[in-house]
Amino acid sequence: MQTDNKAKDISVVILCYKAGEEVGAFVDEVRQSLTHRELSYELVLVANYNANEKDTDKTPAIVKRIAERDLNITVVSKVKEGGMGWDLRSGLLVASGKTIAYIDGDGQMPADDIVRVYDSLISGPYDCAKTYRTKRGDGRKRGFISFIYNTLLMVLFPKVSVGDANAKPKIFTRKAFQKLRLTSPGWFIDAEIIIQGSYLGFQFVEIPTVFRENKYRKSFVRPSAIFEFLWNLILFRLTRMHEFKQ
Repeated sequence: MQTDNKAKDISVVILCYKAGEEVGAFVDEVRQSLTHRELSYELVLVANYNANEKDTDKTPAIVKRIAERDLNITVVSKVKEGGMGWDLRSGLLVASGKTIAYIDGDGQMPADDIVRVYDSLISGPYDCAKTYRTKRGDGRKRGFISFIYNTLLMVLFPKVSVGDANAKPKIFTRKAFQKLRLTSPGWFIDAEIIIQGSYLGFQFVEIPTVFRENKYRKSFVRPSAIFEFLWNLILFRLTRMHEFKQ
């Protein structure tokens, strides 16, 4: 890992699971946006794969080709031992920047949001900056699921004041990031970050964004995820809250 004086301005963890060829265009947009802003950067492309799909999931090979063109790109690609949360944690482990961001690589979240959120983070004494979605192109079902998610989150954890827990990108200062103790292997990791940050006293800042339709594949999130999310909220409240109460 780099020392502080040599660390990049920002590390961006890009979640590329089954993103396919489309991830190349998104990575190019991220690089162009960061370069235009004159930020030194590290991109961590996470392309973990299921063991039984090693020969059919082309994303790992695609991101490795992308990394060959830019020394500032690191690839994390190994057999999955969990879901989205496990993928994210495997990418965060190698992120070495002064600030640390993460975003999905499917293009539903605009690449230039990274710079917008970064500028919001450094505009004040903030620990974490994120987006919230004012328009959604992924349909009413996903919007309804998100509404239920966020309602449950704020009811069970009253100190949570930010909306749209699952919106990305999220960007942390390194100091704030190092206070988090993330364990979730699945979709709950976004809420885990918000809960821990809220109860550790993080200062959040949010900016609006538009969530685009994914024209290439269906969402991995199903309506039954609401019940899994509720269970995870209850479990966290019962077993881990003592770690973060101040």
